[in-house]
Amino acid sequence: MKTPEQGSFQVARRRGKAAGRRVAPWTTMLPRAADGPSLRLVDLDPKTAGPGRTPLLLRMIAFCTFAVPSSMVIAPIGAAGTVPLMLATGLFVLWAASSLLGLHDPVGARHPGRVGLALLLVATSASYVGLYSGWTGPNTEAARASADRWVILLLASTAVIFVATETLRTINDVMVLVRALLAGGMFCCLVAAVQFFLKVNPTEWIGNVMPGFTYNGGDTAFQNRGPLLRVAGTTFTPIELAVVCSMLLPLSIWRGLYDTVGRKWIHWAGAMLLVFTIAVTVSRSGVLGLTVGMAVLIPFMPAFARSWTFVILPIVVSGLFLSIPGLIGTIFSALTPEQGDPSITTRTNNYPRVEAMFQERPILGLGPGNYTPTNALHILDNQYLNATVTMGIVGLLGTVAYLAIPGIAAYLAARAARAPALKCFAASVAAGAVVGTVCSLTFDSLSFPVFALAYPLMVGLSGSAWIMTRNEKALVDKGES
Repeated sequence: MKTPEQGSFQVARRRGKAAGRRVAPWTTMLPRAADGPSLRLVDLDPKTAGPGRTPLLLRMIAFCTFAVPSSMVIAPIGAAGTVPLMLATGLFVLWAASSLLGLHDPVGARHPGRVGLALLLVATSASYVGLYSGWTGPNTEAARASADRWVILLLASTAVIFVATETLRTINDVMVLVRALLAGGMFCCLVAAVQFFLKVNPTEWIGNVMPGFTYNGGDTAFQNRGPLLRVAGTTFTPIELAVVCSMLLPLSIWRGLYDTVGRKWIHWAGAMLLVFTIAVTVSRSGVLGLTVGMAVLIPFMPAFARSWTFVILPIVVSGLFLSIPGLIGTIFSALTPEQGDPSITTRTNNYPRVEAMFQERPILGLGPGNYTPTNALHILDNQYLNATVTMGIVGLLGTVAYLAIPGIAAYLAARAARAPALKCFAASVAAGAVVGTVCSLTFDSLSFPVFALAYPLMVGLSGSAWIMTRNEKALVDKGES
């Protein structure tokens, strides 16, 4: 009996041969309108689904986003010359070329997250044209370079989102990508642990074994907060590290519950390592992200897992506070800032500046990626304000749609899904995406390289959850198994 993957592959292959062309490598699992759902109900259970098939390049992007320091670039390319961004840009070239040649149908994998991406692409294009035409301000070389970097990032993100939703069709397809994503995240957390305990920066050692790459700056590996030294791992700042770890934690919990490959204690150790890393960043954004993510995920977890969560969570928190002297006091002081706290006043003091810049260019802003303050006190620390300044009201609407719709879509998929593994997966993606949405209020998230590529992976996973849930409903309605 043919598996769903084999049947889909043969359909795509016959169509490719009939047209006298080769089939794109990721279209072997892409459902066509005439084929109906590309899975069986057994494909929604990791124990009965076939082996996962996820493009190698997509897995490499997921791993390298966290494992390779984004401060290391190829000098002639500049800030866009990081390893994960170059891989994602290459993926865009392959995906776009195969689409233009008719090797696959990019329109077939429909999901709400694409609406948010489309709105952001439209806003970026309008602001980009406005910059180059001189409508939005000085058309300088530096301004054009910043806009070009933003466009490259957005095209790379587009490829990640589309390829993920076109290829991840079963629960084990998703699991393969999540393993790669969490492997990179675990490496980042181990780097953070070395930084915290030994007060040395392993990212410098990594940079020394990357021939052809140069240090581009922009990262802050260590920051003092009270008696503790905050760390950043392979990310740019402790805030970014806290937020992306909060995004990964729900997926790590889902993997611990349902992954049939590997040792369970290793899976759960990875989840504990993420919690530890969030704690040692001593970040309000991390606490916010952890709270929001678990609030979204817990109601969709299996009953036994919910029960154990309320037993284990206090033990983990107590263990962290007892094992790291000064942690409880530092976190408490961070969560209860005194009047005049500089990390808060710096943000609020920028509001009049943002209002003035918005009134000057309200529709298209300064141009995409073109808010580059030379004074650290002028950093906005809010992605929505950053979008308002750089792309105007059009860009703000596109950014809100891009950051909000995928989490909402995944949440709705979790409510509609019937298979336990699919329901919990959709909820874990919703949790991670919502963390990104909420925490973008606390830092200019899309200006940070790890978050900027980790979030498109969440959008792609949201699309897969949506499509699998839709196909599950179609199969149930037909009475198929």
